[in-house]
Amino acid sequence: MYKAASLGLFRAHHPSPASSALHFSSSVSPSLFRSLASPRKLRSSPSAARSVAFSRSCSSFFPRSRVSLTAGWRSRGSTPFVSSAQIRNSAAVIDRFDRKMATVATENAFNSILTGLPKPNGGEYGKYFSLPALDDPRIDRLPYSIRILLESAIRNCDNFQVTKKDVEKIIDWENTSPKLVEIPFKPARVLLQDFTGVPAVVDLACMRDAMNKLGSDSNKINPLVPVDLVIDHSVQVDVARSENAVQANMELEFQRNKERFGFLKWGSTAFQNMLVVPPGSGIVHQVNLEYLGRVVFKTNDILYPDSVVGTDSHTTMIDGLGVAGWGVGGIEAEAAMLGQPMSMVLPGVVGFKLTGKLQNGVTATDLVLTVTQMLRKHGVVGKFVEFYGEGMGELSLADRATIANMSPEYGATMGFFPVDHVTLQYLKLTGRSDETVSMIEAYLRANKMFVDYNEPQKERVYSSYLELNLADVEPCISGPKRPHDRVPIKEMKADWHSCLCNKVGFKGFAVPKESQEKIVKFDFHGQPAELKHGSVVIAAITSCTNTSNPSVMLGAGLVAKKACELGLQVKPWVKTSLAPGSGVVTKYLLKSGLQEYLNQQGFHIVGYGCTTCIGNSGDLDDSVAAAISDNDVVAAAVLSGNRNFEGRVHPLTRANYLASPPLVVAYALAGTVDIDFEKEPIGTGKDGKNIYFKDIWPSTEEIAKVVQSSVLPEMFRSTYEAITNGNPTWNQLTVPVTTLYSWDPKSTYIHEPPYFKDMTMAPPGSHGVKNAYCLLNFGDSITTDHISPAGSIHKDSPAAKYLLERGIDRKDFNSYGSRRGNDEIMARGTFANIRLVNKFLNGEVGPKTIHIPTGDKLYVFDAAMRYKAEGHDTIVLAGAEYGSGSSRDWAAKGPMLLGVKAVIAKSFERIHRSNLVGMGIIPLCFKPGEDADSLGLTGHERYTIDLPSNISDIRPGQDITVVTDAGKSFTCILRFDTEVELAYFNHGGILPFVIRSLISSNH
Repeated sequence: MYKAASLGLFRAHHPSPASSALHFSSSVSPSLFRSLASPRKLRSSPSAARSVAFSRSCSSFFPRSRVSLTAGWRSRGSTPFVSSAQIRNSAAVIDRFDRKMATVATENAFNSILTGLPKPNGGEYGKYFSLPALDDPRIDRLPYSIRILLESAIRNCDNFQVTKKDVEKIIDWENTSPKLVEIPFKPARVLLQDFTGVPAVVDLACMRDAMNKLGSDSNKINPLVPVDLVIDHSVQVDVARSENAVQANMELEFQRNKERFGFLKWGSTAFQNMLVVPPGSGIVHQVNLEYLGRVVFKTNDILYPDSVVGTDSHTTMIDGLGVAGWGVGGIEAEAAMLGQPMSMVLPGVVGFKLTGKLQNGVTATDLVLTVTQMLRKHGVVGKFVEFYGEGMGELSLADRATIANMSPEYGATMGFFPVDHVTLQYLKLTGRSDETVSMIEAYLRANKMFVDYNEPQKERVYSSYLELNLADVEPCISGPKRPHDRVPIKEMKADWHSCLCNKVGFKGFAVPKESQEKIVKFDFHGQPAELKHGSVVIAAITSCTNTSNPSVMLGAGLVAKKACELGLQVKPWVKTSLAPGSGVVTKYLLKSGLQEYLNQQGFHIVGYGCTTCIGNSGDLDDSVAAAISDNDVVAAAVLSGNRNFEGRVHPLTRANYLASPPLVVAYALAGTVDIDFEKEPIGTGKDGKNIYFKDIWPSTEEIAKVVQSSVLPEMFRSTYEAITNGNPTWNQLTVPVTTLYSWDPKSTYIHEPPYFKDMTMAPPGSHGVKNAYCLLNFGDSITTDHISPAGSIHKDSPAAKYLLERGIDRKDFNSYGSRRGNDEIMARGTFANIRLVNKFLNGEVGPKTIHIPTGDKLYVFDAAMRYKAEGHDTIVLAGAEYGSGSSRDWAAKGPMLLGVKAVIAKSFERIHRSNLVGMGIIPLCFKPGEDADSLGLTGHERYTIDLPSNISDIRPGQDITVVTDAGKSFTCILRFDTEVELAYFNHGGILPFVIRSLISSNH
């Protein structure tokens, strides 16, 4: 039985807005208002409706135990409150965007279309808001992804948070989307992983303290929608090529992260509606796909589509299941948890038609890299992409999820696959009950959200169109530094040599011609070894993108099997690893008998988490590291991941290629990316004959046969029943049962951030920037990895100095990602990527900048602190795609703590721009065709950005004049994109806005 209810605790749930008669303003959810109607008499009990121990007692798919939000609340005693006079005074200064509680709607404006959904044999599944009952022909032409936004708006329509005008905007999408109109959206749930989850829980704990200090009820800070947090980002590949690797790496993971894990376990008891999946369970997006995804929710007898926002950009993987989901910044997710509707621009939708069938031997990874390149070229930033066409029937659900997963890499908000028969088959395969699947199908058919390719298709309208014949896809990889730089396998050797010759850039390493064939010989544990440019030193089968797909995972096993039978062996100095996204993968690899061959090639299972894909690749052997460093070798990593930005995978692998799992094995066997698989042998077999790529590559039919016999529904059921038990180490963690967190000032993992230190009820208001220095001057494609790296902490960095001063040994530094709960370390880790390219340094690469007044070259953190000490604001100049990559809120929090007041760029990645706004940083875009270079800006100037002091005088997207002390003046576009974002800016950020709103709305 599918057990979405039993992951670690029972969480108290709020009544669905759909079933509520009263709806209130965006400043407080109706559920919270009801449960806090008499705030002086209520306070949360730590034990209310919660169980810390993992339980197996719930056996149904949907009904996580739903109890009243007020259950277990008790007298609040003598906790002080803000006086009524204070509230009245502060209300006068809260800007025009703060919606007041003065008016409420008495009922949902669309209750007339609330319809019962009959069961085939009598009775009802529940009630739903019927789109067909609107009898509006425009709905039939809407993309399926827009229909989900429409249903949400109708269900939540109270003419206050969501108005009839909002609903009309969505129905009229064909005409309104080109106008970039704003709509509210309330996701059904929120998804976190531990790297982003720890800072989110830190923020929530800090917000409780702020509420307390302002005299209000700290227990207003509670998630109001289900929050799932999967711990998957902490495991590192310390031990590889060993039968004991999983256990050894998990022990090290707990040693390093015991404090973080304890904090998250505290959060699961202190906050209602929060569920934590313990370490060793799998990768968040695969767990979401196989287990957490509902497809259709049923809350208080109301049926509605599942939807999710997550603090990981690859939350989009769930789009392959027909669930609308995308990544948001951590601070935006926190606001959604607390009942704030998300403000979004109604997106355009690119219709992507798939025809034909993949050729023999071509994988889903080859397909997604091809799609990524096509969509990057087309331009889909801020848009939905919706896939359709007869080719859909040729793609498994896992293939679709692979394509949806890489939405961030092609730039779209979503890569959406509407629910069809393939989806229903997958739901049954993964252990969802027949009754649940029947209910899902019945609801989606009734509400015009199901695609039946056996029936004539009504024409839908899209903003633009693309088409791909699947037969045109060929084997490929992407790199060496960006996911969308696709290289067909047959062109790889030539492309590699071009990269060696090209000047330093996304496709260049500038290696002198005379040293390109250099061979470095070294001793590897008594065995002669050698490296050259392009030698593979890391080969990792990793990442939710691919490990959720049985065809490519079993394909990798078949490649290993054929290689073993022919006598080929991966060289021992190649660091090989296999990190499945869930325990299901292990089960089918064992059943197929292929794990044995993967082990023989060094691809032992190392853990259940993201590992190499997020930079947790662990150290290379000392002899290999020395050979690379001492001889300036351009070493390569090949991984089945979704990100390959320089400096992300490993500091010593300057070339990083994304490839399918079977290709990872093939390149590991070859030992180099400098090879033409069509013409050159991979190696020599046991009989002395050359072995070629075609000799080890399995056919599509071979793979399908193994998938059919090895991937079984019981594997999914038993795996997810087992993770509800946790593991002994996790279960032994003891945490205090308190609603307020006891901050330890000596902790180097969890530290109280300063965001609300001097906060008052009066918002700070709008502000410009005066005579600011430029902290950094960047070119294009500065990623969130550059701004706030997740990987290892360099021994000479400001963060390392901070840790050493507090008695932390270098071996215990852990990673930046694991220390995101400590603002002191993360501020020092901002712009600390060792591959950072700053124009001030004239070609020198590294995490330093120039302090303009003195000309001193300093670490970025040290320069920023000097500017702050001198009383100077700073800005950042940047090129195109600033903030691309992971949805990393610390890439906005860090610059804010460094004193950065504005970023002026050619363009921003969607989530990062939102994060900057959320932290009160002003995002500005150069006018089209202009940039810092064309305007003659060197970054040595001082910059003044004039903004009206009254927020009412600012409009989203208006032109703003920037003036330098050198006499230059230029116009930028203010990238506050919605009225709500202006409200956040007026309050100094989204979190202060939420706190003031929660306090003011209940007095």
